[in-house]
Amino acid sequence: MNQFLRNLTPTQQVAALFLIIFGVLVIVSTTAFFLSFREKRNPVHDATWQAELAHFRALLGTTWFMVIIFWIGWALGETVATVLFALISFFALREFITLSPTRRGDHRSLLLAFFVVLPIQFWLVATARFDLFTVFIPVYVFLAIPVASALANDPSHFLERNAKLQWGIMVCVYGMSHVPALLLLSFPGYEGKSAFLVFFLVFVVQTSVLVQHLISRRTQRAPFAPNVSRSFNWTSWGIGIVVASLVGALFSFITPFKFGQALAVSVIACIAGSMGHLVMKALKRDRGIPNWGQKGVGVTGANGLLDRVDALCFAAPIFFHSIRWYFNA
Repeated sequence: MNQFLRNLTPTQQVAALFLIIFGVLVIVSTTAFFLSFREKRNPVHDATWQAELAHFRALLGTTWFMVIIFWIGWALGETVATVLFALISFFALREFITLSPTRRGDHRSLLLAFFVVLPIQFWLVATARFDLFTVFIPVYVFLAIPVASALANDPSHFLERNAKLQWGIMVCVYGMSHVPALLLLSFPGYEGKSAFLVFFLVFVVQTSVLVQHLISRRTQRAPFAPNVSRSFNWTSWGIGIVVASLVGALFSFITPFKFGQALAVSVIACIAGSMGHLVMKALKRDRGIPNWGQKGVGVTGANGLLDRVDALCFAAPIFFHSIRWYFNA
């Protein structure tokens, strides 16, 4: 069966994935909608259950968003996909900076981040300059940002201000830029199918986050880091990693990997994504907000854009460099 699916043309594989993924999402989303509708008209569960259902629907919305982004990127080609992810990176960085206190002396650094660093990073990705795009931000930008801040003649909270901006650039720009970079990797016999790597990464990471949430709500185990996340515990985390990795292995037919290789890279991506999701929760707790975006409402709806892509921002660079190093792609 796996070999049969591998031998399908890219168009046929896309059609099969469309039916499977959107079919499952439609069924689950419809069920969740009718459950919510029934609870509003005739409540039969307590407030905790209803809150869990609302959170689950929010996670479904995130999954819909990421899947639709993949289909748009695949349909419009590598260049448009790179521009699309650059725009996502721009808005995610805007949300991050909006909730991080800045001063007049940060204006030069912010202009540098939004209108110089971000475009150059994604241009390096689009032109497949892998050696430079992997070091441009961690080396050159991290040295340039504090220089720009020092020239602004404002030493107040200098280290804190620069660290926040550098961290925002690292997560929102550097991490996100590795997603379209997957489109440019080259594997023997895998020509014209690189978009499936993006789908594979998004799918396994979102599956991991979704399963972890469902298991944590059902098991009701004590959270490991309650001041950061009331839902994170090692049991749900481990189950989420295992389930998502097995799902990733079953979808090995859309990748250049064998079953065991797909399982291994899925584990790597899920661990990185889940830990990144936890880190971003810690940042939100530090800022005293439930969601990224102005008053918890971002540019994409009920939750901020950064809430939807935070796990991906951490998983993408780890996934990219792991497969590029191991397969010499």
